[in-house]
Amino acid sequence: MKLRNYVSGQWIEGKGAGTALIDPVTGEELARASTEGLDYRAALDYARRVGGPNLRKMSFAERAALLGKISDVLVANKDKYYAIARDNSGNTKIDAMIDVDGGSGTLKYYSAIGKGLGEAKYLRDGGFDRFGKDDTFQAVHIRVPLEGVAVHINAFNFPSWGLWEKVAVAFLSGVPVLAKPATATALLAHAMVEDVVKAGVVPEGALSLVCGSASDLLDHLDRRDAIAFTGSAETAAKLRSHPNIIRNSIRFNAEADSLNSSLLGPDAKPGAPEFDLFVREVHREMTVKAGQKCTAIRRALVPRALADDVTEALRQRIAKTVTGNPRNETVTMGPIVDKVQQKNVLDGLAQLKREAKAVTGEGAFKPVDADPAKSAFVPPTLLRCDSPAGARAVHEIEVFGPVSTLMPYDSPDEAFALAARGGGSLVASVFTADDAFAREAVLGLGASHGRVMVIDDAVGKLQTGHGIVMPMCVHGGPGRAGGGEELGGLRGLRFYHQRLAVQGNKARMAALAAAAAEVGV
Repeated sequence: MKLRNYVSGQWIEGKGAGTALIDPVTGEELARASTEGLDYRAALDYARRVGGPNLRKMSFAERAALLGKISDVLVANKDKYYAIARDNSGNTKIDAMIDVDGGSGTLKYYSAIGKGLGEAKYLRDGGFDRFGKDDTFQAVHIRVPLEGVAVHINAFNFPSWGLWEKVAVAFLSGVPVLAKPATATALLAHAMVEDVVKAGVVPEGALSLVCGSASDLLDHLDRRDAIAFTGSAETAAKLRSHPNIIRNSIRFNAEADSLNSSLLGPDAKPGAPEFDLFVREVHREMTVKAGQKCTAIRRALVPRALADDVTEALRQRIAKTVTGNPRNETVTMGPIVDKVQQKNVLDGLAQLKREAKAVTGEGAFKPVDADPAKSAFVPPTLLRCDSPAGARAVHEIEVFGPVSTLMPYDSPDEAFALAARGGGSLVASVFTADDAFAREAVLGLGASHGRVMVIDDAVGKLQTGHGIVMPMCVHGGPGRAGGGEELGGLRGLRFYHQRLAVQGNKARMAALAAAAAEVGV
């Protein structure tokens, strides 16, 4: 089976043999994907001419209803999607639910936001500004939708959530989407878009999907368009430096790899609820989706006096992890997405082991109901680096798999400095019952992170998780993490809107503002 591409309002099969999509457990070929022969210039032009006007003529409330209808289609077919996520990504049921339900849930969240914005078609940003004693001449800032295409280049680890969280924000903003999922796991995104198109809920030209190489796509973008990329920092840098992106100053948002940290407070000793919550969270972030999350905990920072206790607690918890074929109900962690990524993980581990000692993951390993020669498994591996201040690799090399490094710290300032050594991260979490330390940690971590999650016993059972990206919170981070921002409720709409200062007669400015959604974003 070859996955077709949906562009210019029709399904088109790419030429040539294409790229194989593989079951990471059995090694079986599931499908092939190709974009060879696609006319990207025509696809983008169609989205701009047809899809853009179709979305922009709708009010926020109407676009909100559109998002709700898409979500309904996805929810109705979720069991099918869980199976595809298992077969193409090696997901356990929990892994698949995070991805599939995360996509449909984000659509519902933005649908609710759009409903609240009502019949307006653009946004008012702030109040009025006068220029003198006479208030007749004033200015107001508004935001109007871009008139180009939102090009979404997504990562392999979240083929559903990555697709639909970006679509939700772009559609609510009134901007059509051309989505390019990572080829290795494109089967799920393809099935979802196919179902949505069949349901007839999306306006003509508003949604395009390409499964395969981006080829010359970037050559045909112009100043009206925007790119939202999720993937490695290396690839983000290459895309950002594309001559056409630079020449036309095309908007570019990157959410890249990240050496995220989790900090255990000095007060959280064995027996304290925060100690147990920390151990559980580190283990969960190592094993959910086999650690293949941009938000996973890569560095676990603990007070030196507690390092041995944390090491032993994590060792015991990791020992209970059942790694293998997710079709087996006893399995709690699945494989790496494919053999290429498996090799990347093992190569990265080899570099980290020059500075850190393996606590788990060494010795003979046999995944449940799977042939190691055909499958792409890596055992959950906890490392320990007792001299993190003098280390380099553990702060610079992200191993995108079930791997985390435990690092002792001697003072809060040292912990914050070690976290910052990641070069800019998406998220840090802090586990403490000490209000003073919590406040100090938020301020100490803030400049190098996009999100800080502070956990104590009071929210232990309510917290959404270090690595779970909720649509009401900004998702992004400085430096290595890409320097971008996604989601964040209404804040997410900024990327797909042009901010405009309008000056003129007070009465005219008031009328212009009255027709907008009066929400500062």
